[in-house]
Amino acid sequence: MHFAYTIVYVEDVGASLDFFERAFGLTRRFLHESGAYGELETGATTLSFARHDIARGNLGQDYRKAGDGAPLGMEIGLSTQDVPAAYARALAAGAQGLTPPITKPWGQVVAYVRCPDGALVELCTPI
Repeated sequence: MHFAYTIVYVEDVGASLDFFERAFGLTRRFLHESGAYGELETGATTLSFARHDIARGNLGQDYRKAGDGAPLGMEIGLSTQDVPAAYARALAAGAQGLTPPITKPWGQVVAYVRCPDGALVELCTPI
């Protein structure tokens, strides 16, 4: 078993891909012509986005959207050498700042933002 991908269900896949490109400097790998599904270049594990109607079809039921209320109890972690610069870039691109960069007792610098689509992102230095 290996971790292959994460899919974030969103209203507008293209807008989420655009945001992640602007906010985090990631590169778009693919956007289906229907606009229903897309992926970013993120290394060995793929970060994907799909529309809510795709999720409902896959699950056969409704679910709580990432943008509804408090952040979901999960996050996307992005590693960088310069967390303060990444945090500032994310805010300039439209992210909501939740926790500005802080140094943890073990030496790792972390910050948290919430994306316009509701996804929670941790920006962190490598451990």
